[in-house]
Amino acid sequence: MDLVKAIIIAIIEGLTEYLPISSTAHMGFTASLLGLKEDEFLKMFQVSIQFGAILSVLVAYWKKFFDLKNLQFYYKLGFAVIPALVLGYIFDDMIESVLGNQIAISTVLVLGGMILLFADQWFKNPVIHDEKGISIKKAVTIGFWQCLAMMPGTSRSAASIIGGMTQGLSRKAAAEFSFFLAVPTMLAVTVYSVFVKTWGKETGNPMKGYEMIFESQEHITIFIVGNIVAFVVALIAIKAFIGVLNKYGFKPWGWYRIFVGIALLVYFYWFK
Repeated sequence: MDLVKAIIIAIIEGLTEYLPISSTAHMGFTASLLGLKEDEFLKMFQVSIQFGAILSVLVAYWKKFFDLKNLQFYYKLGFAVIPALVLGYIFDDMIESVLGNQIAISTVLVLGGMILLFADQWFKNPVIHDEKGISIKKAVTIGFWQCLAMMPGTSRSAASIIGGMTQGLSRKAAAEFSFFLAVPTMLAVTVYSVFVKTWGKETGNPMKGYEMIFESQEHITIFIVGNIVAFVVALIAIKAFIGVLNKYGFKPWGWYRIFVGIALLVYFYWFK
């Protein structure tokens, strides 16, 4: 993977991480269209550039994250992230095995789109309009909903936003709490993928993520530039998404998922 292709993948990550359309699916499809070999460094890169997207939320909502007087905010995120940490660790190998199955991911993309078409009708009367109205119990429930995104193609954002709306949150409140919850969730995933997880056990050349990064100057450059690009693009995407969501709801994202999912099913079934 050269730097130009890495930048393209980072742009896709930044655009899609906080939208309900599955960043994992889009990065996988993009890598395939770019003709990239699905090696261990590519897999690790796609996970680790989430760090740049994490920083975009911290910058966009810095008053919320650095308000040390609001300890309840940290408690909510701390409890809400536990389900994903536990279940993600347990099912890590199973999740990785599905990442290369583009037919399955495309199918999930379509099914998720169908759900989004009706989401606005199902949750018409929200009672919670900001994070302060979310109890710890509701936060943990949203955390369990987020775990649905362990199936690639589901979208962590879509799962946690819909989970929030089942708890009485407005679209905006659910989307913002999804952003907040992404920070500890993706930080844990990034740290695990770079410093803890051993990649390529079956290849005979197992390596930690940081060992692959420092394997060459090219890998170091790709890792740094990828995170910077993901940060900048995600910062723009967050603001745009809230505006579109408030004005049009979930239908545009539902139709997008269905259209793209069907197109990719055709592509991967007949042409790959």
